[in-house]
Amino acid sequence: MRARYEKQVLIFDADDTLWENNVLFERVIDDFLDWLAHPTLDRAELREILDDIERANSAAHGYGSKVFLRSLGDCVARLRERPATREELRRIDELAVALVEGRIELIPGVAETLDALGERHDLLLLTKGDTEEQQRKLTVSGLERHFGGIHIVAEKHAGTYHDLAREYAFAPETTWMIGNSPKSDILPARQAGLGAVFIPNDNTWVLEHGELDPGDPGVLRLSAFPELLRHF
Repeated sequence: MRARYEKQVLIFDADDTLWENNVLFERVIDDFLDWLAHPTLDRAELREILDDIERANSAAHGYGSKVFLRSLGDCVARLRERPATREELRRIDELAVALVEGRIELIPGVAETLDALGERHDLLLLTKGDTEEQQRKLTVSGLERHFGGIHIVAEKHAGTYHDLAREYAFAPETTWMIGNSPKSDILPARQAGLGAVFIPNDNTWVLEHGELDPGDPGVLRLSAFPELLRHF
């Protein structure tokens, strides 16, 4: 099959790679835990309960602010041993106004770096989550124009990357996935034979953590997004 792209293909994650995402959720969680003020459980214990609920809800319902708000309501219900009241749900909505309004905070240097990379490479976007929400964030970000293909999926696994390779007819061994999540970006891309660029984000969601092989030559570790220009 003839390659669809003649240039090198770079695939980008979105949340916490192009723009801040989980830090917005963490701010809401901090306010939520303050508001809960449980009489016997400390913040760490409350957070563990919420993490368990988020893990179950993400597996059953996917990702995004709607599922997150559901998890907060479920957390109240579990702790109160009754369904969350209308007033409690209203308060949760108030705490999460930044998420509901869809504010976007681009990570420093992203726009300029994509401008430069797009002149010599073909860029694709691969993000997971709620389709409508992710598309809205991409539109608000102003970055959509950089990408020759945009893919919003429920989960990222090795098969996702194999599917992209078939669709775009690129060679996995010369293609790179760029992201902050070991679980969704780096490990499955490597399993599919792609190179991977790991750009850690201090606010990466705990459920996206994973162990990377420090001796894997196919993983490039960078400390900031603009450093991509030194390598591609």
